[in-house]
Amino acid sequence: MTIMDGTSKIQVMFSRENCSIQFNNTTTPNINDELTAYKFAEKLVDIGDWIWISGELFYTHKWELTIFAKDFTFLSKAIRPLPEKWHGLSDEETLYRERYLDLITNEETYNRFLLRSRFMKSLRDFYEENGFLEVETPILWNAASGAAAKPFITHHNDYDLDVFLRISPETALKKATVGRFERIFEIAKDFRNEWSDPSHLQEFTMVEHYAVYWNYEDNMNFAEKMVKTLFQKLGLPPIINIEDKEWNARDVDFMKAWERIDYAERIKEDTWIDIRDFSIGEEDRMRKAIADIGVVIDGIEKMSLAVMIDYLYKKKTRPQIVWPAFIYNYPKFMQPLARTSDTNPYIVEQFQLLVNGWEIIKAYSELVDPIDQRERFEEQAKAIEAGDEEATSADYDFVRAMEYGMPPQSGLGFWIDRFLTLITGQKNLRDVILFPLMKPRNEE
Repeated sequence: MTIMDGTSKIQVMFSRENCSIQFNNTTTPNINDELTAYKFAEKLVDIGDWIWISGELFYTHKWELTIFAKDFTFLSKAIRPLPEKWHGLSDEETLYRERYLDLITNEETYNRFLLRSRFMKSLRDFYEENGFLEVETPILWNAASGAAAKPFITHHNDYDLDVFLRISPETALKKATVGRFERIFEIAKDFRNEWSDPSHLQEFTMVEHYAVYWNYEDNMNFAEKMVKTLFQKLGLPPIINIEDKEWNARDVDFMKAWERIDYAERIKEDTWIDIRDFSIGEEDRMRKAIADIGVVIDGIEKMSLAVMIDYLYKKKTRPQIVWPAFIYNYPKFMQPLARTSDTNPYIVEQFQLLVNGWEIIKAYSELVDPIDQRERFEEQAKAIEAGDEEATSADYDFVRAMEYGMPPQSGLGFWIDRFLTLITGQKNLRDVILFPLMKPRNEE
């Protein structure tokens, strides 16, 4: 037979007579006159059982490493058969719902999750090598701040208080910078009570960091260095075939110099529309400009200027960007929570990393003005009252921390699940989640 553990496989040879078995805490060469240990293994050991073997190692005439069994012990008995006798699983729901079977029968799946584990270790090592300290912040919080998303709400029985599952660790991490932690990161589980699709899950993992005295350009350099270093540490090929959101596959070279693309300039190049010539209140003029170039956007008649520009970018510009590229210089009215540029009051200091249509990293030069932050929270509160479930909750404890002096800094968020999905050639985030949440099946 062949036995397998978490590292490798090895062939086992049994003698018909000279093998003892430990069964019910009794070691005996023969269980009875008819059933030898060899016969017991032949008849009663099934695929999926856990057994312990001791004996001598040797090579067969075909140079296959083999253990000559002297003793063996049952450790655990499988009472369900493994699927398809080692031919693997093909049913997608079973792959996710019974991942342990996927891990047993599919070597590629097992290696994918080994890679994920190695990735997380290498990521931590890289941060520590660059002077960052890992910290932990709460998952339960009094405010759903840090990103625009609908939160999960749960009840704290002891406090008799409704609390939120965090949508981002941002405000907690930035409060730590007030307390003299100058470079910090957290590998965080975040929760956003929104839709599910191949590129979105309600529970996901990201790394978020904040570096005092950095701006968004420092974070661009750091992000490129980080990803390239991870590729080298993990032995990944520099060129990976990645599908975009329309399932068009292209080769992406992660090790070449990453492009830096001015958001407004690139849209102008692709559409002849200069979005810098528009301001809030000129929605009708933008609708006409979009119609004049033959672009159709469903529901455009109800869209704000920022949303129209975003859809224009996603239709005409984003599909053309294949190589890893930083998109920056966003108009201020499109990203109201980012820090305004010191050199151009029209734009904010923010970037996104784009890989063949997928957003992987987002970073800002952070706002550290408590008066400005309070005003922005109050604007978001008005949006919540108007029915916007994704508006950011006001976090006045965070504002209070800022009032004690928050140093200038830049923060970055890296969507780990999405990145691993792309570099391992998967089509769904669930393929890199060990046990993704599924609806319960009906069983008696």
